[in-house]
Amino acid sequence: MERSTFRQLVAEAIDGLPGEFRERLANIDVVVEDWPDAAVLRQAGHQRPAELLGFYQGVPQTRRTRHYGLVLPDKISIFQRPIEMRCRTPEEVRELIGHVVKHEVAHHFGIGDARLRELDAY
Repeated sequence: MERSTFRQLVAEAIDGLPGEFRERLANIDVVVEDWPDAAVLRQAGHQRPAELLGFYQGVPQTRRTRHYGLVLPDKISIFQRPIEMRCRTPEEVRELIGHVVKHEVAHHFGIGDARLRELDAY
């Protein structure tokens, strides 16, 4: 899939978030990358790049204090190649992007993997 098309699907997934969440996305960049690098894999606890579909780096909103400011934006990386490897159709790519975006945005709001499992959000 062309990078521009993939980016458009990511933008649509963000635009499709409920308004109360979209409005609270603060100081965050969402980027599309081909693959996670070695440092991100280590941080995520993965060994193979194809295992990681997205990654949140930053200070979750639940841990921001009144002293939070003048910091670089948080970053959500969406990894195009691992997502494409799991999908057979453009519609499957769109659906998986939507799931990954929601998952990483949940981390931005301070929801960890254990809680996402409890919510059956995996």
